[in-house]
Amino acid sequence: MIFIHTPFILPPRFQGLAEQYAPLIPARITAQQRGLYRIHSSKGSENAQVSGKFLHETLTPSDFPTVGDYVMVDENGIIHHVLPRQSVFIRKASGNTHSEQAVAANIDTLFLCMSINNDFNLRRLERYLSAAWSSGAEPVVVLTKADLCDDPRLKMLEVESIASGATILLTSSLADDGVAQLLPRLTPGRTVAFLGSSGVGKSTLINRLLGEELLQTGGLRNDDKGHHTTTHREMFMLPSGAMVIDTPGMRELGMWDSSEGISSTFADIEELFSSCRFRDCTHQSEPGCAVKASLQSGALSQDRWQSYQRLMKENAYAEDSEGYLASKKRLFIEISKFSKANKKR
Repeated sequence: MIFIHTPFILPPRFQGLAEQYAPLIPARITAQQRGLYRIHSSKGSENAQVSGKFLHETLTPSDFPTVGDYVMVDENGIIHHVLPRQSVFIRKASGNTHSEQAVAANIDTLFLCMSINNDFNLRRLERYLSAAWSSGAEPVVVLTKADLCDDPRLKMLEVESIASGATILLTSSLADDGVAQLLPRLTPGRTVAFLGSSGVGKSTLINRLLGEELLQTGGLRNDDKGHHTTTHREMFMLPSGAMVIDTPGMRELGMWDSSEGISSTFADIEELFSSCRFRDCTHQSEPGCAVKASLQSGALSQDRWQSYQRLMKENAYAEDSEGYLASKKRLFIEISKFSKANKKR
């Protein structure tokens, strides 16, 4: 509904790709709920669905359209092609050990939201950062509900200790300056997505950016956590001309081909590996192990080391599931090449 009276503009980096499929016209997925889509094109906004051929030929779940995708459609709103993605946030499908889910595509910035009251969890944030670094988008950690925390600066220091390389912002639903910190990344034509657990304040932040109470917010439960309010993925146009994607809260975030992202999130740990006496050190009982020495000195916490091992094991299992490794590697290689080519323009 936000896009009804908004002209459709296809970014230059997608124009050459779209021309290959003429006379089909380009459109963008603005909402998705199960197999139903809402698209925005030069014709305006309309409902859409994938073609029978697309449904038959698509091999993996993450190849189906998702919010943020640029697609090629016919005059009846039937989706025939998904244009190559600039970035895509993928997770293991909830409750399914052999499948993946594309959450949002063609995002410039991923706002990873975590409240600093009872929802605060560094291990969960490490998961989000690992998947975000693998997506091709810029991860930004947004700490919400600072007004509900006695010492927000202490929480921010804890996050800084595990989120090297990512920008960290502290926000409050009661103050305008928290939202103001997001504005430099909300310039015309940019796309951002808000990700996080249920009730961390994503919808509240988006309402503040929209300037109206468009999204339902759930307030707080008795356990100081928020209610789950968003039930599907949807894109909105902000007054600034930027586009924002709201997503349902994730009860779980499983790794799916996120080895590069894990390496970025845990760069401090992987840097220790080069200091081990033996090149094939397993970091268990070998003498001269830099990881063991760091654990003993307290420089590396046991929780962080266990978190790294857990995510690497989980990611390796996902990579081996149903022969997906090769196809997913090709997907992220294409994203990497696409992003590098467009940065040179």
